[in-house]
Amino acid sequence: MDHFIYRNGVLHAEDVALPDIAAAVGTPFYVYSEATFRRHFVLFDEALAGMDHMICFAMKANGNLAILKLMNNLGAGIDVVSGGEYAKARAAGVPGERIVFSGVGKTRAEISQTLQGGIRQFNVESEPELRRLSEIAMGLGLRAPVALRINPDVDARTHAKISTGKSENKFGIPISKARKVYAEAASLPGIEVIGVDLHIGSQLTDLAPFETAFEKIAALALALRDDGHNIRRLDLGGGLGIPYTHTNSAPPLPLEYGAVVRRTLGHLGCEIEIEPGRLIAGNAGLLVSSVIYMKEGEGRNFLIVDAAMNDLVRPAMYEAHHDIVPVLEPYPATPYAPIDIVGPVCETGDTFATQREMPPLGADELVAFRSAGAYGAVMSSEYNMRPLIPEVLVSQDQFAVIRPRPSFDEMINRDKVPEWL
Repeated sequence: MDHFIYRNGVLHAEDVALPDIAAAVGTPFYVYSEATFRRHFVLFDEALAGMDHMICFAMKANGNLAILKLMNNLGAGIDVVSGGEYAKARAAGVPGERIVFSGVGKTRAEISQTLQGGIRQFNVESEPELRRLSEIAMGLGLRAPVALRINPDVDARTHAKISTGKSENKFGIPISKARKVYAEAASLPGIEVIGVDLHIGSQLTDLAPFETAFEKIAALALALRDDGHNIRRLDLGGGLGIPYTHTNSAPPLPLEYGAVVRRTLGHLGCEIEIEPGRLIAGNAGLLVSSVIYMKEGEGRNFLIVDAAMNDLVRPAMYEAHHDIVPVLEPYPATPYAPIDIVGPVCETGDTFATQREMPPLGADELVAFRSAGAYGAVMSSEYNMRPLIPEVLVSQDQFAVIRPRPSFDEMINRDKVPEWL
């Protein structure tokens, strides 16, 4: 469920009509619903009620400072994957003890930065990282709290580019080596072993891979306790999918996911961490764009809009589907026809949808790309010298620009020309 609905024939974000935002900030732009963010966080919180748990929002899904502040106000932790994300989370007021640092390639500078600034835990991906972490922590007179990320060799049955839990993926320590690596971790003076981490992939629409992975981790946790390790925290990652189209069956609900967690891991008495990003942010955002014009081609027509692949790269990168709807609701008898929806960037890949059924749309009419709140703005670029587009947050009947569109002068002046030119 989200808070983007038609009222009197006009698509609204909560109580704000999208044309009003377009008139104020221009198109294209991202718009987020605060109520939807709140609702999705609460769904996860309720799903794990009665268990010791922390919900750590995966910042890579949406890293806007205002969104991080909102998550912090709700009591969420933050899952970060770079020193920059850590700095931004801290700038949003998130305390270090609620920040988890994930990722396969943490640098010395990033490790030092987060150790000194305060960190809840490092999710360690390899033996070399473990040794480097101990060395740096010892140099600072600290011990680094760690959970080793275990690769359980479970097929998440999702897109190959967002599957992370199979043996051939770059992530984590093979489960077959886990006890050996934990033994090494316990021997390192700068390391404090606190738990086990896993993450098998993103946009999962079936609970079976989660159940298989969690059962493997439960057995490992018991074996590690037998080995003398104080396993008191289980980080289960994220990955629960969202409905990108209203015509397909919906993925499992957080409540159903929570039932799997209880069934497979509840007997261990561990604190449970989860790191949802897409499910909290995805359906909380739209990308709103204007039609430039309709172009008649040989055998097919093209609806050219002012958003492009640099603004929303998911269709080009992942062949991802986003429902695209007119902002002004069509009359019930309006005829629909197939059309390719494309952007103005000089790439054939700048295609959002192929032969999508759409009503007739003319120049300057608005369309909205649904489910664009996750991996939209954070993956955008200034390719073709196109400015990063505004992000807008709506709360009931008010809205605010939470990232403005830079001017061409601002973009140009970031470059520095050497004196010899």
